[in-house]
Order: sequence, then structure tokens, then C-alpha cells
Amino acid sequence: MYDEQQRPGPEAPSRGPLAEPEAPSHSPLAEPEAPSHGPLAGFTVGVTAARRADELGTLLQRRGASVVHAPALRIVQLADDSELLTATKELIDQAPDVVVATTAIGFRGWVEAADGWGMGEDLLARLRGVELLARGPKVKGAIRAQGLTEHWSPSSESMAEVLDRLLEEGVEGRRIAIQLHGEPLPGFVESLRAAGADVVVVPVYRWMPPEDIAPLDRLLDVAITRGLDAITFTSAPAAASLLSRAEVRGLLPELLAVLHHDVLTVCVGPVTALPLQAHGIDTVQPERFRLGPLVQVLCKELPGRARTLPIAGHRVEIRGHAVVVDDTLRPVPPAGMSLLRALSRRPGWVVARAELLRALPGAGRDEHAVETAMARLRTALGAPKLIQTVVKRGYRLALDPAADSKYDM
Repeated sequence: MYDEQQRPGPEAPSRGPLAEPEAPSHSPLAEPEAPSHGPLAGFTVGVTAARRADELGTLLQRRGASVVHAPALRIVQLADDSELLTATKELIDQAPDVVVATTAIGFRGWVEAADGWGMGEDLLARLRGVELLARGPKVKGAIRAQGLTEHWSPSSESMAEVLDRLLEEGVEGRRIAIQLHGEPLPGFVESLRAAGADVVVVPVYRWMPPEDIAPLDRLLDVAITRGLDAITFTSAPAAASLLSRAEVRGLLPELLAVLHHDVLTVCVGPVTALPLQAHGIDTVQPERFRLGPLVQVLCKELPGRARTLPIAGHRVEIRGHAVVVDDTLRPVPPAGMSLLRALSRRPGWVVARAELLRALPGAGRDEHAVETAMARLRTALGAPKLIQTVVKRGYRLALDPAADSKYDM
């Protein structure tokens, strides 16, 4: 279940026969024809989902990503909840004119809870006699599995389109039941009530903080120390929960800083992004609000953010915790990545040992730490000549001569 209500766009077109030809194979910046690593290799992605987290993690790992999972919330079923029981009794006793089903899991959970109370047949009988609207194809499937038929469903899977239809039909004096999906629908219920509808909300489940907060705290710590390249959200409550936990720990300014500048924030859709956008965080979203397209966005965006340089006759791509030298993925220790990023900010220029020392996390004042980390970095890269030692001055990337003017600063 995802809480997205906006219109999805078309799938991105595949490369056609007139696609731009690849660079010649002898060029150091030539595109590799058959990478031996996945598009997310060398990147670390945070996953905050509670439901389907394993599926999302598997999709990311198959494409080479390292995954840090920390559910930012948990789903609490309301089979024993008085709110759901009261709403169900109320609708059975007094028939609604319209029932809006927003999610498949929520609709199934509602019927299952009613069965547990001995009201399942009464609820289904009542739903057969009303105008039943389904938000999308998964909800339609859940409705039909119960022997019911929806009256209408928007092609866009958009609750905005559902609202437009109801308001166009006129809702004054009509009784409308809405199956919620974990949190209130922003503006939806208010708009119907303002137009004169009698709205009954059906809270089938709700979001709660995770029982074990430790994984979420670890994710926060990793994010703040820039150990993540991206973080994913599949519901607005998950985003709100992470921000809330950061605020409780006094870490909200640090988290917002890294989300602004260093960590790519990917949401399954615009509704999920709302809590983040309220803090000024830019997000990226797939055109279709599904896990697969979300992973595709990551596969496009993260490699596109990597720094690629022609160094000592090699094509060097600097990723989150690894470097691609030509077509070979080279894992690099955190200290080595810190040095490499410092060097890559001014490619071809000499960077003093003192400056490199400041780039090393927890290195103290001994410049010997730079020499040790540099030796390990060169070993990890597998091509020692990528980094040149400039005696008594520092180190620099051996930028190819043809690229000097491009990167001159």
C-alpha cells in the first residue's frame, strides 16, 4: 500500500534506433558496453518502509546497492478497535449512498474484521446496494474477490479525480463512507463536508511508531554522517516519523542539512513527499507510484550524481562507497573515499596534506594518517598512478592533459 493519490504519467520511452552512438572504445570516457556491476553498485540506500520492505530491499540489492533498512513506523490492524467496529455498525444500520475504497489491503482488512465480529455477510450485503468507488486496479481486485462490483474507478488511481467526480455529481445531503489507509486524506474529507456531505471515515488500520526504535536511530546516525547516498519513502507517515524522531533526538537541523545537499531523497509519489517538502526538502519521484519505478528512478539518479573524471588514461567514476575504474568496481574504505572526494573537488590541483587531514573523519593532528589512508586508497583503486604525490606539498589527481582546461579553477 502506498498513499499516493496523484495522476501517474506514461512509462519513459526506451532508447530508439536513432539513439546517440557510443563514444569510441579507445576513449577513456567511453561508455562500457556490458558493465559487470549493477547500476547501484557502490551506493548505499536507506529504506524506511514497513510493508514490502523485503521486496524493495531485494530490488535494490539485485542492482548492486547496499541497503540499510529501518522501518520508520508499523501498521496496527484495527480488528479489535472500537473506531472500526463503531463505523461498521453505523454503516450497516444506516446505509451510505457512496463507499470509497482506497486500498486493497484496507478493504480486505475491513471485511476480515467484520467477519471476526460476525458482521461480514451484513457488511457485504450493504455494500452491494451502494455506489462503490475503487481508487485503482488493486482495490478493484479486492472488491471483486468479495463478489462485489465497483461502479467506477479512475484511470489515474488519483483520489483527486475521485473527489472531482463526487463534487461534480453533487454531494449535498449524501452519506459517503471512506475507507482510510493509515492516515487522513489531506483535504479530501474536508472538501466533501464543505460541500454538504455526511462523511463517515472507516479507519481500518493506522500507523504507529516502530516497537524497536534502535534501527531508526542507526539510520539517522548513518544519514547524518553522510553514510547514505539516498533514502526512500513509500508513505507520508514514514517521512513524518523520521523527521519527528530526528527532532526528538535534537538532530533535525543536521538531518535537514544532509537531505538538502548530500542524500538523494526519493518518494514513491507527491503525497509521500509532503512532510519533507514542508521542510524545504526537494524530492524525486517516479511517474508511476510503484516500487519498480521507484527503483528505476534510483538507477537513473544516483549514477548521474557520481563524479566522472579522466585520470591517468582511465575513466574514474566516484560513487558513494566505491569507485568504478574503467568498468571495474573498486570498493574503497571510508577514509579513502574522504580523501578521494577532497581531491576530486579540485581535480588536477595539489591538495595539501593539512587539508586532506581535515577531510579524514576523526584523524586528529598527525599527518601520517593521510599517508596511511592514501596508501590504502591507492591499493583499493588498483591503479596507483591515479593519484600523484607532490613532494613537500601534498597530492593531486593525475588528470589527463586534455581535461585540464575543463576542470581548471
